[in-house]
Amino acid sequence: MTIRKIAVAILFSLFASVAVFAQEELRSKREIDSLFIENYQDNNLPAKVLHAEPLYIDLIRDLGARKGEKEWNVGMELVDNLDYDKYEALVEYEWAPINRLGFEVELPFTFYAPQKGVSSDSIPADRLESIKLATQWSFFVNEKMAMSMALGYINEILLSDFQQFGNPLVRGNLYNPFFVIAKRWGRNFHSLIYTGPKIEQVFNSSEINTSFEFNPSVHYMIPGTTNFIGVEFNQSFEHHDFDMTIRPQMRVALSDNLLIGIVAGIPVARENERLSAFCRLIWEPGH
Repeated sequence: MTIRKIAVAILFSLFASVAVFAQEELRSKREIDSLFIENYQDNNLPAKVLHAEPLYIDLIRDLGARKGEKEWNVGMELVDNLDYDKYEALVEYEWAPINRLGFEVELPFTFYAPQKGVSSDSIPADRLESIKLATQWSFFVNEKMAMSMALGYINEILLSDFQQFGNPLVRGNLYNPFFVIAKRWGRNFHSLIYTGPKIEQVFNSSEINTSFEFNPSVHYMIPGTTNFIGVEFNQSFEHHDFDMTIRPQMRVALSDNLLIGIVAGIPVARENERLSAFCRLIWEPGH
């Protein structure tokens, strides 16, 4: 099955889900939601607001993280480019050692396969992209306003591809401070903005690349659950270049502590990228 067919199938599933969710009764929604939100926020624990967080631009633990929370993520993405297919995989672990402070370690891998008629010598080499270390501090959590804000920082130690691995081992560093603001509107509708600059330094040259990301998202959470449907708008500004990808998505709980997220990528202003599909498996041990 091609990447395009996979992305179309994901979009069809999302639209079908919308039709099913729309049939639920309003009164039942309110009763279930009130109980669910009350249980989630829990007055006996530090304040925390229920937010629907995006699946592609993943946060470093929940906003308003509580001490002892932890989570494993495994992700896979298929991207259809003009000259080659790109396969991305990630493994990440995130945890909260104290209230409102989260940490994350991630290993992202990228593999390439040329399109028919394209030489393998003309495409990028497979690589472990980086060792990604991150932290996030929720400095504002207000249950009455149903709003949270956080500051964070991601540091990526950029590695050479497998053909050049060790020569050098580290090719550069990526600095990425960011700001997050999230708001729940009523019981079911959620909005979030994730934004900040990215500064890439290449060690063997004086080259420094700077870009700015602005990633708003909107979600509808199914009453009484953490399942949701929504969309991310991933936007990047670099010099006079602008890229944006629209990512409709859905998240479904397979059990109390195991969730799966499915995302389709629709590029709006990307010169070489076509449709993409992304899947994230989320496990919360000890949940």
